[in-house]
Amino acid sequence: MTAAATGRGRIDKRRAILDAAFTVFARRGYAQACVQEIADVAGVAKPTVYNHLNDKETLLRHAVEAAAGIVGADCLDAIAGLRDTDADCEAALRASALRMLKVCNSERARALRALTFAQLSAFPDLAETVGERTSRRLAEALADRLARLTLAGRLRTDDPQIAAEQFLALLSGPLEARSHLGTKATPVSELKVIADAAVRTFLAAYAAV
Repeated sequence: MTAAATGRGRIDKRRAILDAAFTVFARRGYAQACVQEIADVAGVAKPTVYNHLNDKETLLRHAVEAAAGIVGADCLDAIAGLRDTDADCEAALRASALRMLKVCNSERARALRALTFAQLSAFPDLAETVGERTSRRLAEALADRLARLTLAGRLRTDDPQIAAEQFLALLSGPLEARSHLGTKATPVSELKVIADAAVRTFLAAYAAV
């Protein structure tokens, strides 16, 4: 077996362990989760888990970081359509808004919010980690897209960062209310209503005239 193959195998095994850890922590909570169950879900021996990640707390931190990274990357993919400054601006905003809502409404994202909130007292820094990898990274990328649309004459805003924050607030507020603060999935039909309303309100303030 080549060194490259061995390296890929180690990376894949670590990824499987982190996925399993996140699943178990989300299901059981930190206190009730055990490393043996994580090993069973990952399909590896318990010592293998410790070989990759030293202890239970390290497992939690890395599992949450990995899950936040996935959710954050999915959110960035959701606004990829806003790069095209020649496209229909309203249609692109509606499509991106709905995709972002679907990401935030996904099982992984809801589990991430619930787990982070549940461990807030014991691991308050996890909320900062999740926020940095998800909402803040998304807000920065969205501000960049809105700035480009403004330069292209499709929007009118003096501060793209504030505009991005307001657009995200128009999406996240109603989603949290309809999903009981993220604990329940929201039907796609309702996500579309939220997305359409957010875009209408946003363009009422920022559409180019």
